[in-house]
Amino acid sequence: MERDLFENCPYATAQRLIQGKWAILILHHLSGGPVRFNELLRRMPKMTHATLSNQLKTLEEEGLIRRTVYNDIPPKVEYSLTDIGLRFEPVLQSIQKFGDEYIDYMNQKKK
Repeated sequence: MERDLFENCPYATAQRLIQGKWAILILHHLSGGPVRFNELLRRMPKMTHATLSNQLKTLEEEGLIRRTVYNDIPPKVEYSLTDIGLRFEPVLQSIQKFGDEYIDYMNQKKK
């Protein structure tokens, strides 16, 4: 019987949490503070309303983000990082650093 690695292996656990195509970018946009749905949608390149909604639901179910509904008219909904989601920020910074280094590498390779 194959052992389920989620919640047993740190790499498999982290990979599952950020497995969505847009998860890392969403977490990046939320790292600056709460963001409303439509603003987040505007920040995402070529993403549909349904795709963003599904990805946000998944990240909320995993406990990385929270959805806050305000009883305003019109209704206001904001998304933000949870305490455990905030702990992902150093990982985002490492990903950004590597991404910048890789972009430089690729640009040097083209020359």
